[in-house]
Amino acid sequence: MKTKSRIVSILKANSLDFSITGLETFNLSELILETDLDFQLPNNLRLGQLAEKIVSGLIKSSTNYKVLFENVQVIEDKKTIGEIDFIIEDINTKQLIHMELAYKFYLFDPTISSEPINNWIGPNRNDSLKEKLEKLKRKQFPLLYHNSAKSKFNRIEIDQASQALCFLVSLFIPYEYKVSFSPNYEKAIKGYYINFERFISSDNSAKTYYLPSKKEWGMDPSENEVWIDFSGVEQHITASIKEKQAPLCWQKYRDSYSAIFIVWW
Repeated sequence: MKTKSRIVSILKANSLDFSITGLETFNLSELILETDLDFQLPNNLRLGQLAEKIVSGLIKSSTNYKVLFENVQVIEDKKTIGEIDFIIEDINTKQLIHMELAYKFYLFDPTISSEPINNWIGPNRNDSLKEKLEKLKRKQFPLLYHNSAKSKFNRIEIDQASQALCFLVSLFIPYEYKVSFSPNYEKAIKGYYINFERFISSDNSAKTYYLPSKKEWGMDPSENEVWIDFSGVEQHITASIKEKQAPLCWQKYRDSYSAIFIVWW
């Protein structure tokens, strides 16, 4: 995995705003950064943890914000009840911000509801945008005011902190779906999804493929250098579908690149 490309992919990821989340937004575009940014990343992290490390590194590399606390576990009666992602400070205004981060991939299933907010689901249908937002509002943000959390921040005026959400998403819509979306959704659409049978039937000799590891999800397919034909990915995709795991596939067709989830449902 190219570290610099991974960092850039997070920095350029689209963020859902207040009109969708109902929560104040922290945009990574607010960070004043060097143009050619690079820093070390651990190799043993899951995708969500990797995104947290990158965002932490970006804030620390900026000239206008600093990280005061990160990944603060809130413990009650010797049991962890949650974790606060970041407490950051605007260096110029001294404003404290409790910032929660999410880095998610959702597929749009128009059969679920007439309300778009209800239709964004995880690739394997075991989570959703609406559930994530409800958890953030009901559990994550209130953690700041829990008695067990306040004791962690006794060196700052935590009661003066505002709260904001950095919700980075990559959205995928059904293959050849023609319905338009609101601009905040539209700019976050990175590809489409298709079932395995349709995917097989759409293959031709001019197309080549790459199956990114989950740590590579969200990176730019055009930066990938290794491409193979359909026979080289078929066995892996077949195994994933049997296990009810929807793989992400990058496709190169002439000079164009696509990100495609192949779904089992």
